Formats: sequence, structure tokens, C-alpha cells
Amino acid sequence: MQGKAWKFGDNIDTDLIIAARYLNTSDTAILASHLMEDARAGFVHSINKGDIIVAGENFGCGSSREHAPVAIKGAGISAVIAKSYARIFYRNAFNTGLPILEIKEADSICEGDILEIDLQSGVVKNHTQNCSYAFAPIPPFMLELLTSGGLIPYAKNKLGAN
Repeated sequence: MQGKAWKFGDNIDTDLIIAARYLNTSDTAILASHLMEDARAGFVHSINKGDIIVAGENFGCGSSREHAPVAIKGAGISAVIAKSYARIFYRNAFNTGLPILEIKEADSICEGDILEIDLQSGVVKNHTQNCSYAFAPIPPFMLELLTSGGLIPYAKNKLGAN
């Protein structure tokens, strides 16, 4: 995965990721079209497929809704890098097939940096700053969820269902 970094601060809650007023749908395209609009107006019109959200502490705090990672993934964001995550968001992200990485040095990444993520090696290369960051290896089962596209595709594959 490779993309441009988009920076956000600490405590980005699920209402900033996708406002509650849009939770009357589970349509991925509709949710994606409103991604981060209360945190940064016009955000979805600025990003490109494959771009990466970079944030501080406690990303995804707030409610336990899966709409937040669904909106992020649906908008074409390839991954989220943060210093830490709310526990329920962490699991919801993997369940929906959204890669999230915990990197304590996330503050040193600047908006606009071009990042390349290697999930297998546990390294994020910052091509703009010519440096790299290590992240804890993703547990094998969680990596399998990501490569399957999330929990539902994983379960369907394991059960042989269509």
C-alpha cells in the first residue's frame, strides 16, 4: 500500500469520522461521501484512492458503530496509522478489512508525506522524509481477516458459502 498522508490530531471520535446524522444508512458509498466532513470540510474531495490517514492518540473513540471503518475503507483510504486506537474501533477495523497500524512516532509524519506500508514486514517507509517506522506485527488471524476483506468474507470463504 502506498499513498499520501492526511494528518488528524488526538481523540478523533467516530462522530468526526462519520457524523451520526448519516447513520440511517449502511450504504458504503453514502457513508464514504461524508467521511471526516465535520473534522475537515471537503476531505473526501481531496483524497485519492490509497491515501492514508495519520492521527494521534485514541483514534476511533466514541461509539462502537462499524460505520466509521466502513466509511474510511469505502472512501478509498488504504490504512490508518495512529499512536493508539480505541479498543472497539481497533476490532471493527479488522472486521471490516481496514488495516490500522499503531506507530508511536506517528507525530513525526507530516501531511503530504508519501508512505508505503508493508504489512508482512511490519514497516512503513516514509519516502518524503527518507525514513521508516516499525509497527508491531499483525497477528496471523487478523492479517487473514485483512487479506480476506474482513470478517464476513473470511467466514464465507471458510464455510464455502457464497
